[in-house]
Amino acid sequence: MKLSYGLTIEQTQKLTMTPELIQAIRILQFNTQELDNFVQGELMENPVLELEKADNGEPQKDIEIFTSDSDDSKKETEEPDFDLREKVAEDFDDISYSQWQYSKDKNEYSFENFVTKEETLEDYLLLQLTFSSLKGNDLKIGRYIIESLDENGYMTIGVPQIAKAFNISDDDVERVLDVIHTFEPSGVGARDLRECLIIQLASKGLLEDIVEYIIINHLEDLAENRLNKVSKQLGITVSQVQMICDLIRSLEPKPGRSFAGDESVKYIIPDIFVEKINDEYVVSTNESSVPQLMVSPYYTSLSKDSKNDEEVSKYLTDKFNSALWLIKSIEQRKQTIYNVVSAVVEHQRDFLDMGPKHLKTLTLKQIAETLDIHESTVSRSINGKYMQTPRGVFEIKYFFSSGVTGQSGEGLSSNSIKTIIKEIIDNEDPKKPHSDQEIVEILGQRGIEISRRTVAKYREGMNILSSSKRRRYEYK
Repeated sequence: MKLSYGLTIEQTQKLTMTPELIQAIRILQFNTQELDNFVQGELMENPVLELEKADNGEPQKDIEIFTSDSDDSKKETEEPDFDLREKVAEDFDDISYSQWQYSKDKNEYSFENFVTKEETLEDYLLLQLTFSSLKGNDLKIGRYIIESLDENGYMTIGVPQIAKAFNISDDDVERVLDVIHTFEPSGVGARDLRECLIIQLASKGLLEDIVEYIIINHLEDLAENRLNKVSKQLGITVSQVQMICDLIRSLEPKPGRSFAGDESVKYIIPDIFVEKINDEYVVSTNESSVPQLMVSPYYTSLSKDSKNDEEVSKYLTDKFNSALWLIKSIEQRKQTIYNVVSAVVEHQRDFLDMGPKHLKTLTLKQIAETLDIHESTVSRSINGKYMQTPRGVFEIKYFFSSGVTGQSGEGLSSNSIKTIIKEIIDNEDPKKPHSDQEIVEILGQRGIEISRRTVAKYREGMNILSSSKRRRYEYK
């Protein structure tokens, strides 16, 4: 074998990941909140960018100059130094830069007018403490106990620790604690679940010796539905145990959870709307969830006046190019999500017409082949995105799932099978619930062939108990 050096000319094709392309991929993957945060950062760094607002509150149409066909966009990308600024200058030539001024319009809304502070469990209990019979040092002990409760209303420190902190006896702490046990919501200040349940029953006048004994000694048996065991040990009928079990299950195990916690409520903003109009499903994007950007008319005018200053001209050119690419990337993101959801809606029309039981199997590959794009693009476009349909708000990922072949030959998704299993369990005889094997047989009669193990996995995924724990006994 002869080794030698030589120069050759070779023509190859390869994909180069430019910073602009990387940014476009990131923007496609962003959910609504992430996109908004990213745009806010760009607005801080790029003075050329501005949020677009019209007098009537609707987006201006001037932005269309940045969303032309592929040939125009290619030309703008190749010749940004002149064409971009000239074209923008034409559109904004008659607009002058003006400073923001305070509006005294009485109809103008302010977020400060709507901000409220939600009442916490601690606030609610301290208010009751103020009007309680506790005075002096007992009042301080009561405040100390209330401030030590967790978000569910349970004590996080023991009575001996409180007694040591105030240099008093355990009985003095218990006396104050008994008063707190009379506060609402009933059950607060308990040291464990058993005491919480006993306090609630006592406040309702339903605490009997046998009920208290079952709570203290057989709470785990009730949780596992071992009612026969409790019946034999206490010498009472199973129906009596069932009645006591139902009473206990009607109580609140976490009395403090109805109050505001440390975590704020997170709201879902749909990226896509799907509406049924004249027996057709119309897909539209949520324009309010996408930042509307424009090029600042002030910097457009400044760019026109500074053509002779090479340094300023170069700086503004770079910022104009960055702004143009960001605007195009956001528009491309919106269009890609629209195309993907349109294809999903077309595939899942039976779900929209008839409900969750008719959800079909769908993969990223199917949508990618339909739209002639890569699977990773489909994955990024549905990541963290939501769509509002006539049947509710769903994450777009919900419509992508594997499954089995149904009786009609079409694929049934795992979510559809779960809905059918839940329907079977909801309609079963509570005195003789279906076992997993019986559910397999019922599904088989409907043309759905899955294993008992799969049924158990789906059932557990929906937090549905096994047949032995679902069984109920009649009252006599």
